[in-house]
Amino acid sequence: QVHLVESGGGLVQAGGSLRLSCTASGSGFNDHAMGWFRQPPGKEREGVSAIDWSGRSTRYADSVKDRFTISRDNAKNTLYLQMNSLKPEDTAMYYCASRRSYGLGPLMSPDEYTYWGQGTQVTVSS
Repeated sequence: QVHLVESGGGLVQAGGSLRLSCTASGSGFNDHAMGWFRQPPGKEREGVSAIDWSGRSTRYADSVKDRFTISRDNAKNTLYLQMNSLKPEDTAMYYCASRRSYGLGPLMSPDEYTYWGQGTQVTVSS
C-alpha cells in the first residue's frame, strides 16, 4: 500500500512558476512508476507527465512540453513537477499517481495507475 500526498499548489499569475511535490509513504516507492495528472473543472482527468522508476525516462503531454519538468528523489520518496511559464489553461486540480512498474516505462493513462493522492489546486490568473 502506498499513500501519496501532494503539495505546492496555489494561485499564480500567467508566466509564473510553481513546484509541486508528491510525498509517498509505504513500501516500494523505488519500484513505482509515477505520474502527474490534472483535471480542469468540468473536464476529464488528463496525463501531464510521467516518469519511470529510475527517473531516467520521462514523458510529457504536448501542452506542457518545454515548460514542465518531472523528477523524483527516491531517497526522499518524493516526486516533483516544476511548472514554468504557466498559462491560464494550466488551471486544474493536479494529482500524483503511482503503480508498481515491473520494468514498465512512463505511463500517461490514468487507467494504468493504482494509487492516487488527494490533489492540489493550481490556479493561473491572466
